[in-house]
Amino acid sequence: MITAPTSVAAATAAVPQKPDAASASRRIAFTTPLTYATRLAQRIELRGWAPYHCPTIMVGPTPRTDSALEAYLLPPCPLLHFCAIAFTSRNGIAAVAQTLRPDFHPLPPSGEVFIVSALGNDGELLDDAFLSKLCPNPSRLKVLVPPVATPAGLVRSLGPGSGRRILCPVPLVVDLEEPPVVPDFLNGLAQNGWDPVRVPAYETSWAGPKCAEALLELSGILDAVVFTSTAEVEGLLKSLRELGCEWGKVRERWPEVIVATHGPVTATGAERLGVDVDVVSRRFGSFEGVVEALESRWTERK
Repeated sequence: MITAPTSVAAATAAVPQKPDAASASRRIAFTTPLTYATRLAQRIELRGWAPYHCPTIMVGPTPRTDSALEAYLLPPCPLLHFCAIAFTSRNGIAAVAQTLRPDFHPLPPSGEVFIVSALGNDGELLDDAFLSKLCPNPSRLKVLVPPVATPAGLVRSLGPGSGRRILCPVPLVVDLEEPPVVPDFLNGLAQNGWDPVRVPAYETSWAGPKCAEALLELSGILDAVVFTSTAEVEGLLKSLRELGCEWGKVRERWPEVIVATHGPVTATGAERLGVDVDVVSRRFGSFEGVVEALESRWTERK
């Protein structure tokens, strides 16, 4: 259940709305795209807090990303020449799952072991239904989920590439500066001996010049703001500039509001953009980590 200001009602139409958050002990705004909103909102509500979804970016497939994936996953299927596929987000997995056809397997039943990798709870999407679309022989596939849910952790878990090719379905960033996360991931793979091939699986784009209005409307009632990616931070700052405002002025209006990030990668990106971070989730395999971090912060203050 998510409470959203009317100015973003259209953007959150697919997310259940909470009619009354007056009894909530804390009020948490978050800027994730719609694809992640319900998962984070549920974690917030389990603490008895009120979630406010104020998206600053949009994520999803487009005709050009569909075409890019089809070129690798449908006949004549270059995936035959790869040894692994590495997902850095749930959106990448969902885009590939949507592209795969029930009447065609990109990988034949025989051949060397093929690695399918993902981060943290995203690994839940690599289930039998998904894997069976890739290859009719499940014993040919090895699912890899690193113990540290970061792109760098994934590089370490994949080990030496020995010149093998690995397909990387990653976002195409539109109207925003691409954060260094994906380029650093691809460089890390290359330095570890892999031959990474980047394919745009979906687009990450700015939610528009007025997307910060929803957050500004919550002035005076918020306890925390949560960012789950650097792109969300940039989207917010870009909108604030369009509205003639700056982050520094917002912080002056919110002296007690906690700024939290889902993991150190997002924290580093936010601070690089000039956004001060108060709380960083250290258990970032799922959104539970950032909620726990907020709860610990408030417990310490008592």
